[in-house]
Amino acid sequence: MSRLLAIDITKKLSHFTLNISFTMENKILVLFGPSGCGKTTILRSIAGLIKPDEGNIVFGDKIFFNSRSHTYLPPKARNVAYMFQDLALFPHMNVSRNIWYGVKNHTSKSIVLYQKLLNLLKIEHLHNRTIHQLSGGEKQRVALARALMSEPEILLLDEPLSALDAQTRYELQDELRKLQKIWQIPFILVTHSPEEALSLGNEVLFLEEGHEVPGPPPSWHKAVNSSAGTAAAMQFFY
Repeated sequence: MSRLLAIDITKKLSHFTLNISFTMENKILVLFGPSGCGKTTILRSIAGLIKPDEGNIVFGDKIFFNSRSHTYLPPKARNVAYMFQDLALFPHMNVSRNIWYGVKNHTSKSIVLYQKLLNLLKIEHLHNRTIHQLSGGEKQRVALARALMSEPEILLLDEPLSALDAQTRYELQDELRKLQKIWQIPFILVTHSPEEALSLGNEVLFLEEGHEVPGPPPSWHKAVNSSAGTAAAMQFFY
């Protein structure tokens, strides 16, 4: 069942104050803007890793944060998966142990999910390898499997494809779209790549210095012109 995620928060940062408000359901929302504009702060606020100064974050009937009622749900109680930019894989564990990390009970249901993720992400042959033996794209796939293994209700992705070559990036963009359709949960993705935003986003929120802006920067238009078919199918927050 689709649930509304509603964000309306303020957070004072070193060079500006983040002030953002939006809602979304089971789609891929892209937060687009230059480095340091507040995109990652939004993700960290949703995950519960930082506390906004004011406002509220609500998912369905679950209140993550409300400054008026002094409600602050700890990260473990939110059921939100966060795929960090540096992936945060454990080098002393093999692929299988990384994916299972954080899963408390190995039930028949979780074993089926594990096999499903290996198949979907095409990493069945990697389960015994160490992290040092993986390519960049393979590491991304393992990190995605670990994030989804926890059966989250929201998936946050902080520039997940930025360090990859073009071909691997295209392949993973396709896999992310497929995974969102299968899982049917909100995916929120941070990027400053117009091409990535066009390829992945059902909706795009443009940001600059902590605020939503009425339109994209000049770099966006070049990408839109070269991907007109994709852009026509998207929704933008203007």
